[in-house]
Amino acid sequence: MAANILVVEDDADINEIISTQLSRQGHTCTQAFSGTEALMRLDAGGGTLPYDLVICDLMLPGATGEQIIDTVRGVDSALPVIVISARTSTADRVELLKLGADDYLTKPFDLDELAVRVEVQLRHRAKHPESKARDNATAPESTGGAISFRDWMLDPSSRTFAVKGDFLPLTRIEFNLLETMMRQPKRAFSKQDLFEKAWGEPYAGDDSTVTVHVSNIRAKLKESGTDAYIKTVWGIGFKLDEA
Repeated sequence: MAANILVVEDDADINEIISTQLSRQGHTCTQAFSGTEALMRLDAGGGTLPYDLVICDLMLPGATGEQIIDTVRGVDSALPVIVISARTSTADRVELLKLGADDYLTKPFDLDELAVRVEVQLRHRAKHPESKARDNATAPESTGGAISFRDWMLDPSSRTFAVKGDFLPLTRIEFNLLETMMRQPKRAFSKQDLFEKAWGEPYAGDDSTVTVHVSNIRAKLKESGTDAYIKTVWGIGFKLDEA
């Protein structure tokens, strides 16, 4: 599936290699060679972004990769972001997932692997084309099939989630995790179960990925006082608190 991809990488050779590889697969690549240039290209006229996916380095002149991720998430909570970086520590990866990155590749990386990860993210995007405009909607497009749990209301058809009547923007993965748990509120889910349901992929054995996303959901719910609805089941994973 052809897509518009923003490639943010200050190393001109790496930027060119990535863009050439993805162009051969039918994608249209826009290149940015600094954080400042990337922010200019992300200047969202009308509140939308002209890209289907962003590939971003972290250590950039002008603005950091973290700032770019934050800018993207401020406009579109579901736009896929793949980070490429020389940072290899687990702490770095966890922090990036908290910021809203969808995937992470360490340098040096295999171009074929990058291409596969791009296709995976684009398939997810095609299945669930949520946008910031939808996140900010005053009402769901449809209430059919909506799922309720205590003060929460989740509508799979419109991909909207509300707490006490107020709509809360969620990323694709966050929405999938909540939908999975709300469909079976009595069940204790293992992290493997949640990963395979939310990502739609075989479990990679990295428990921290699920934990970070659940932590993000709790942080978003904290202001409403409903963050405690998600309970940690030690040695297993997570479940909803029906009390």
